Amino acid sequence: MAESTASRTARFGAHMPTQGGLHTAFQAGRDVGCEVLQLFTSSPQQWKARAITDEIAAAFQEAQAACGIRCVAAHDNYLINPAAADPEILQKSRASLIGEARRCDLLGIPALVMHLGCAVGAPEEEALARLIESVKIVLAETPPEGPQPLLETTAGQGTALGYTFEQIADVLEGVGQPDRMGVCFDTCHVFAAGYDLRTPEAYDATMQRFDELVGLEWIRLIHANDSKRELGSRVDRHHHIGQGHLGEEAFRHLLTDARLSGVPVVLETPKAGEMDPVNLAALRRLAGSQ
Repeated sequence: MAESTASRTARFGAHMPTQGGLHTAFQAGRDVGCEVLQLFTSSPQQWKARAITDEIAAAFQEAQAACGIRCVAAHDNYLINPAAADPEILQKSRASLIGEARRCDLLGIPALVMHLGCAVGAPEEEALARLIESVKIVLAETPPEGPQPLLETTAGQGTALGYTFEQIADVLEGVGQPDRMGVCFDTCHVFAAGYDLRTPEAYDATMQRFDELVGLEWIRLIHANDSKRELGSRVDRHHHIGQGHLGEEAFRHLLTDARLSGVPVVLETPKAGEMDPVNLAALRRLAGSQ
């Protein structure tokens, strides 16, 4: 994923809207101060997706070049459950994931952030096995040089998978294609799942655990989100940087960790109140880049 490697001072952005066309995300990102960005390539709440025509791809790439913003990642559809026990949902989820990856390939997006799905009453071990098979199918149906699926750490709300570092490690090992995979480390999700980041000691312990089980080198993207809920709540509620239970110091520890200094950082904080510039400024300040 060489395209997404960022320098320490040019690594921050946000998830951007695409009303008016996918290409509009770049100007929207430039307007709020993004150096990188994330977007949906189709509606996140519909199974049916608009095809990427040559015209759409050309407009996207021209807008990207004009704004000088590297597009780090797309995010997959919220309906997708690659671990589903229901055969119909599983088939639709796998087809949608393949479609997501192919759209990224046509647009030149190097990575696809994916949720790991939900067990929905089935044993987690069985759900993880279906998830691993789903990822293998997606990789088999997309070119080797295509986008990397990035497994997103989750809060563990409901029956969501991916809330333990062990589960992330199990999926990576089960897929067995390290050159084609990566991890998206979401701060709110990790904290809500029970991994503390707030003090130097807690941060070091959490990252040591991640490194031992998964490996820090697998982190290709960071979602920077504070948490409206407390440590271990298993509730996924994003908040503005420094205004939630994580607080500024957690982000300072993360953003000054030399081992992660080349990893792009994307906000998924609430959009109300035009807060993206405020949150981006906070990230840069805490990283020591301004």
